[in-house]
Amino acid sequence: MKKRLLYGILIGTASALVSLFAWTMGYLDLWEYATWKWRVGCFAKPAASTKRIKLILLDQSSLDWGEKVNGWSWPWPREVYAPLIDFCWRTGARAVIFDVLFTEPSLYGVEDDRALGSVVGRGPAVVVPLHLGKKAGETGRWPSDIPLRRILQLENMEDWAARASREVHMQSAALPVPEVTREAFILAGVADDPDVDGVFRRSSLFRIFDGSAVPSLGLAAFMAGGEFPQGSEVRTGGKEEAVESPAFCVGRVERGRLSIGGRTIPIDESARAILRFRGPPGAYETYSAAAVIQSELRLRAGEDPVIEDIDIFRDCYVFFGFSAPGLLDLRPTPLSRVSPGVEVHAAVLDNLLAGDFIKDVPPGAVVLFTLLVSILTACMILWSRKARHTMVVFVPAMSVPLVIGMVAYEAGFWWPVVAQAGSTALSVFGAVVTNYAVEGRQKAFIKKAFKYYLSPAVIERILDDPSQLKLGGERRELTILFSDLQGFSALSERLDPQALTSLLNEYLTDMTEIILDEGGTLDKYEGDAIIAFWNAPLAQPDHAVRACRAAGRCQKRLEERRQEFREKAGVMLYARIGLNTGEVVVGNMGSRNRFDYTVLGDAANLASRLEGANKAFGTFTMISESTWVQTSGRFRGREIGLVRVVGRKTPVRVFELPAMPDGSFCCDFDEFHRALKLCYERRWAEALPVFLEYPDDPVSRVYARRCRTLVEDPSAEWDGVWNLTEK
Repeated sequence: MKKRLLYGILIGTASALVSLFAWTMGYLDLWEYATWKWRVGCFAKPAASTKRIKLILLDQSSLDWGEKVNGWSWPWPREVYAPLIDFCWRTGARAVIFDVLFTEPSLYGVEDDRALGSVVGRGPAVVVPLHLGKKAGETGRWPSDIPLRRILQLENMEDWAARASREVHMQSAALPVPEVTREAFILAGVADDPDVDGVFRRSSLFRIFDGSAVPSLGLAAFMAGGEFPQGSEVRTGGKEEAVESPAFCVGRVERGRLSIGGRTIPIDESARAILRFRGPPGAYETYSAAAVIQSELRLRAGEDPVIEDIDIFRDCYVFFGFSAPGLLDLRPTPLSRVSPGVEVHAAVLDNLLAGDFIKDVPPGAVVLFTLLVSILTACMILWSRKARHTMVVFVPAMSVPLVIGMVAYEAGFWWPVVAQAGSTALSVFGAVVTNYAVEGRQKAFIKKAFKYYLSPAVIERILDDPSQLKLGGERRELTILFSDLQGFSALSERLDPQALTSLLNEYLTDMTEIILDEGGTLDKYEGDAIIAFWNAPLAQPDHAVRACRAAGRCQKRLEERRQEFREKAGVMLYARIGLNTGEVVVGNMGSRNRFDYTVLGDAANLASRLEGANKAFGTFTMISESTWVQTSGRFRGREIGLVRVVGRKTPVRVFELPAMPDGSFCCDFDEFHRALKLCYERRWAEALPVFLEYPDDPVSRVYARRCRTLVEDPSAEWDGVWNLTEK
């Protein structure tokens, strides 16, 4: 046990270290992302905040409408967005968020840009994006005319930025045209990076440019909604500077988290947060840009709008983005391979409003749990001695990581499923290999060595617990069988060794197959003799029945092949069998280097004596009373009488199974028992005629001779017990 425990600890620890190393180095990421898709798909569902987020999408039908009806080629004139924004304010939107870059002057001239800036300025909260780049460009610093209220102020920024990833630091910025920038409520970054497989599962909440934090589009929308207390001052260079607008937002960033608006958001060193996507796909209520624009234009003209509900955006955050394939703003997410890019920004806002971003599990917890599960799995496999036991351990062990991953997701954590599953798989593999190396060869040897001597059940018992192959025994009631061929000594003198061996092998094979088929344990062969027993090492409540049935089948098989054996040996082969049930010592007997699984005790000796006692009566299957009683009348047999065998003072009542191949006796069953009863009553003269009626019955002939002697010699005495002088 201690050895297996040590092996389990070593295998489990090694497996965990290998898997954790691969996890740390990112080698398992692609597989982990596949399992993440399952988790998101199973648990993605709308939150209360989801209803407050609406999408206006510039889809293909809107592009077709603009071109066919209005003659607008792409890009559209920017004044087209005026009715869209006005409809949002008309219907009660809390904020309008554009996922459209206006970094290049309009193709329709500066007046077009001014028209867009004018409508942006009319609304209370319009978020306009900018593009941040990692390569140094012309715009490497904030323009002096950008008010401070357009950016996010975070406490502890300098300390955090010094330890942050290089990915969060941006070197250039492409800002909207000045006409739009000056009127926007807040500027936000839209550029983001997917995971290594190209799928967006995380989003950067802010990027650093020119020493300032630029919020992402989702975070900027959250700020524009004004649902939390906002800052009123900025600390720069140790001085306090008043802010013109209360829209300025103050938060705090620390290692692993961003605190803002009364919420604590888990982030990594790149300020990225894991998104909890809402499902099913299309969870956000979506409207066509053409329908919104037409609705506003019709309302201005006093006509019925396409969208009839004029409160449709009441207290909602309205995102505007692209879904037309030709506009190249489709992004893969865990829920869909093709999603409008604006949906990722909407998910950020949704998580901010609900406060339910997914958190990474602390690495220490992953390491500790992976070690424990790996060691436990390895130990359980090492204790599994059969393939089915290994599968019973393997299937749940491999399912546990996925189940934990699912439960952890629902609780708001990203549990690394593949790392733990990989560790578990390695533990199983290592333990199976160890089992084979340490015990497989031993089991193969045991099977090969004992399959000719023990029943399959006994072999399996030993394989389950090889410790049974040790010296020692136990007291147990067994039914023991002794079998011997009649006249084998004379037969061995007539045949040459090769023919004798061939004949004996055929005979022993037939008898052994029957014994093992009846669940018996073959003790040993002694020349032509067979010693077997039942009820050890496996318990067999019906051991006496099994033994008697085996004896009957052996006699029947020998009868079937007797003529065949006569042709080979020149003589008729008959087997004498003795059966007895009693308490003996059974176990491994011998030296430490060589031993047999055998029986010792008076009950075994009696079975041997009964086999020899067949010679006195001319019978072939003699069974003791202790065995016969336990068969509970399952077999048709007859009582032979009381015998006192060599070495025992107490007589034993013995019985005989049918002597004829058809299961009958050479005498009338009832008449024989009547005559036997007369003998017990010492009425020899009355018993003699009955026995004489059956001259073909060996037992009747034996009794007839004894009765005649007692009748002819009145002085002779007999107590009804046959005293045998030969073994």
